[in-house]
Amino acid sequence: MTDASIKHVSDTAIWVAYFRAEETKRHDALFKDPFAEKLIGARGEAIAKSMPATSEYTRQNVVIRTYIIDTFIRELVASGVDTVINLGAGLDTRPYRMSLPASVRWVEVDYPHVIEMKSSILASELPSVSLERVSLDLADKDTRRTLFSRLASQSKRAVVLTEGVLPYLTPEDVSSLAADLHAETRFESWICDYMSPETYKYLANPKRMERMKNAPFRFFPPNPFEFFTSLGWSCSEIRYIQKTTEDLGRPSPLPWFARLMKPFFPPAVRERLSKMSGYMILRRV
Repeated sequence: MTDASIKHVSDTAIWVAYFRAEETKRHDALFKDPFAEKLIGARGEAIAKSMPATSEYTRQNVVIRTYIIDTFIRELVASGVDTVINLGAGLDTRPYRMSLPASVRWVEVDYPHVIEMKSSILASELPSVSLERVSLDLADKDTRRTLFSRLASQSKRAVVLTEGVLPYLTPEDVSSLAADLHAETRFESWICDYMSPETYKYLANPKRMERMKNAPFRFFPPNPFEFFTSLGWSCSEIRYIQKTTEDLGRPSPLPWFARLMKPFFPPAVRERLSKMSGYMILRRV
């Protein structure tokens, strides 16, 4: 299929996997994902080319967030975390491409059609960890809570991952999910998106919203840190996309005039711009 339209939020997983496949081809790749290209078919490139105005920013976000989350996972597993629960896993391939202890239990949860497709394409591949896939629409709260209870009973120390998931949920959806996760005491940490309120005006751009009308961003809390703290989750660590990009020496997708002017911005402005989005580890309060 080469249809470039995004008909469902799950289609964004193909777009994201395309950028992981492209990164893998670089001689200086920050990670290698040889499985991504198998998963995307022709649609990944078609979707990316249909959104030229945002694709370079999306590419940077995907590549750097993948690097950040990989680092978080390695550090958490080294600290003793035995279970990773990836909610809205999409076409993530960490159980295959990352070198992790075989004793780690990895659980992927997503829509049935995503799980079916992924399981079929990767049927001949061997994960490095103990991998379980669960077909579930996370909006099904009762089934979700039953799953969380089972996974908690089978884990000692679990981390929950929601990579690129929360922006598509409403504040009420995120509140409900946060409460269900907090109810399980063995879910000790949670890796999730961070977007500063300053980014909202760009994400809510009418042209972008029209292109993403079948998968719109809906999570715009006035203060993300206060939002999660009120639900029993406190940010223990955050790594920012732009700052990590600069630390790694990667070029920024900013327009040439913005790159030219950036050194002349006041330090406070440069600092604010470097912290507009990222990924954070939440821990139970």
